[in-house]
Amino acid sequence: MSAVRVTIVDDHPVVRAGLRALLGGEPDIEVVAEAADGEEAVRQAGLVPTDLVLMDLQLGEGIDGVEATRRILALPDPPRVLVLTTYDSDADIARAIDVGADGYLLKAGPPDELFRGIRTAARGETALSPRVATRLMNRVREPAPALSPREIEILELLATGLSNQRIARRLFISEATVKTHLVHIFAKLGVDTRTAAVTAAVERRLIRLPG
Repeated sequence: MSAVRVTIVDDHPVVRAGLRALLGGEPDIEVVAEAADGEEAVRQAGLVPTDLVLMDLQLGEGIDGVEATRRILALPDPPRVLVLTTYDSDADIARAIDVGADGYLLKAGPPDELFRGIRTAARGETALSPRVATRLMNRVREPAPALSPREIEILELLATGLSNQRIARRLFISEATVKTHLVHIFAKLGVDTRTAAVTAAVERRLIRLPG
């Protein structure tokens, strides 16, 4: 069986070098390309024969890993995409899976977990780190009132300190609509202030703080 051809996407050169060295020790995995940002990742995926793209989510300036994943999977005969990131918020996981990522691994995991995840995703199966899988199972077993994608978006903007007026402008909706969303968010999270809503959302890993 031929080796799994992997493209590494990460904006940190040291991380890319470390992953290349780590994967280089596996006889059935071959690193064929690297990319430092989302746009470069899309270009490489279209130019270099690749079976799997190992994708970070935060890529500095330009498009992030989720948007890069979406664009890569829109290419003719696209490679599979496996997310490898430090972030495990519900919002990050949901966004990556929604655009078609074949799995979601955390950088804090052991090397064997990464090797296994690459092989699993390359076979067309879903690869999840145990921590991510546990979070998803807990959500299924004990469903809480779900926040809509728009409510998550508003929470993320709240976390940056934006006012209702600026959130409305950013999302091209009315200020009254923002207030209505906040009422629903407060009710679902069981809070009564903007600060408490952001705190609760971060604690439940629905969002992560910017920066």
